Formats: sequence, C-alpha cells, structure tokens
Amino acid sequence: MRRYERLGRVLELVGARDRVEVEELAGELGVSAATIRRDFDHLAEQQLLTRTRGGAVSNNVSYDLPLRYKTARHAPEKSRIAGAVTAMVPRGAVVGLNGGTTTTEIARSLAAGTDLAGGLDGPTLTVVTNALNIANELAVRAQLKLVLTGGVARPHSFELTGPLATRVLSEVSLDLLVLGVDAIDPRGGAFAHHEGEANINRLMVERSARVVVAADSSKLGHRAFARICPVGAVHAVVTDTGVTPEAADAFRAAGVDLRTV
Repeated sequence: MRRYERLGRVLELVGARDRVEVEELAGELGVSAATIRRDFDHLAEQQLLTRTRGGAVSNNVSYDLPLRYKTARHAPEKSRIAGAVTAMVPRGAVVGLNGGTTTTEIARSLAAGTDLAGGLDGPTLTVVTNALNIANELAVRAQLKLVLTGGVARPHSFELTGPLATRVLSEVSLDLLVLGVDAIDPRGGAFAHHEGEANINRLMVERSARVVVAADSSKLGHRAFARICPVGAVHAVVTDTGVTPEAADAFRAAGVDLRTV
C-alpha cells in the first residue's frame, strides 16, 4: 500500500470509529507502529485528526479531504462508473467536468475511448472543466478540444473558483455536465463541502442541457455544507451496486434515472 493510500485509509477509519489506537491500526494495515505514529503526526499537522496518547481521534467536523488522500477510495467502483458514463457521451458533444476523483477517472476514460479518434472534421469531443488535474490529463489529447476556466485554484481539489471561472462559464453552453459531488440526497439535492466550488458547479448545472451525477454509493443519501442544485436539476445518477434498495427507490421516486454498475 502506497503512503497516500494508507493515509486515506487511516482517515477513513478514524472518521468511522472516532478513536483509534496505534497498535490496533498497525495490525490492521500491516505496518509498524512507528509508521502509524508518523502518519498520525502528519495528519495532525494538517488538522485532519487530533493526536492522543497512544492513538488519535476524529476532529468531529465534516472536513474536505485533500484530493490526493481520496484517490484510492472506492477505486474499482469509480472505474466502473467511469466506463458507464463514457458510454453515455455522444460523439461531438460539449461535456462539462468538475473536479474530483470520480470525474478524473471519467476524463481518463473519455480520453482513452477507442471511438473518439480525431477526424478531418475536427475534435470528436469538447471538454469544459474547472479542474487543473483534469486539464493536465486531457491537454495532450489531440482528438479532444479542451476549455479550461480561469479562476483561483484550491489546493485541496485542484478546482478553479471565483469570478474568473464564472465569467468563462457564463459564455458557454454544455450538452452534458458530468458532476462529481461530495454528497447527494433525494430530497436535499447535490452538495459540495466548499461553498466556492458549489457556486461554480451550480453555474455549470445551469449552463448544461443534461446533468449526470457520477458518485459512488457512499455519497448517496447524505448532505454536505454547500448545496450545488436541487435534485430536480439532476437527470441521472450513475453509481455502484452498493446503493441500498431504499436509497435507490427514493431517488427514482424523485424522478432521477438511477443507474448502478
């Protein structure tokens, strides 16, 4: 297990249990107690947990984890979701992608699509994104036209926010928005942890003819700090088979096309 994968797992376990002990976690993750202590110290410096004598406790806040700690979470599910969403994208479409680990997987899947080779009539897909890491993935793909919004970069998510991003997005129209979220609830709608990201994501929703939320099942039925849009603005949700029957029924009752992969 690579370091950032381990750090992400440590944060998941602390969040789930509220308190963990060094020796207990070392045994579960198959590393030394000294390694876990260093991990705890590193995460405590970033205020992602609080060190205790012999362990660590959750900060008891709904915090926005840095993207690099999320990359290994639910990886197989995100890969399947990426393939399913890619199949929904028509050739020649203008597609919006916000930031996040799931949308990054979708960007890679779109770029690798065997039926997206460029032709004499120009690019087969136009991608509009406010995520620096996604732009980095797609910039070298000749078959894709890439539009990157301006704005101020958030180190946690690599997303660009603020008036510059708003100005660019207000001038474009999207055929399809693939929206990554921190949470989505059948009554409350789609959410992000950060209000600036939620504002840009909301504008992307408004500029798009169709909105598809791509989210693993752990995000369904929950809410976060800042609402992106009501559930009525979402046309489809693509998730994994871990979604509970009750949650699936609630989304379908709200008029959402819920697809599991």
